[in-house]
Amino acid sequence: MKLLSDSLADDADFFIEQIYIVAIVFDNTDDVTVWATTFFDNDTHFFHLALPFKALDTLLSLAHDRAETLQEEVADALARADWPALLEYNSDEQPPVPLPSVALKLSVTYPAAEDDETDEEGPDDPQPHNIFYLEGVFVRLDS
Repeated sequence: MKLLSDSLADDADFFIEQIYIVAIVFDNTDDVTVWATTFFDNDTHFFHLALPFKALDTLLSLAHDRAETLQEEVADALARADWPALLEYNSDEQPPVPLPSVALKLSVTYPAAEDDETDEEGPDDPQPHNIFYLEGVFVRLDS
């Protein structure tokens, strides 16, 4: 499995499909991180997706027959006082969560620039993080 960030041709926003949620991570911020896989460029790729809670609810609602159970698991995790909380979906009992007919528009994130990361030729060209931001959710409507 490859990192999605290693397969990008440029830093433009792009779309991915065939998405599987592998884990959901809650920390003490207002955001949530989703660990996911996608089939991109003829191979399986792993990536992190940083989301506000409202966007997480939108994604989970698109998980069809698992949507209600996932939303209950998230509510239970948020009710706990232990942080960070991790919900994993990578076993036979809890397999990865497919998002059928869903395309995500993602944007690339880069590490923060450090003042001492320059050399004689100018600033280093940073590699993108394997963390992405969600720009949009699109659902294929079958007729």
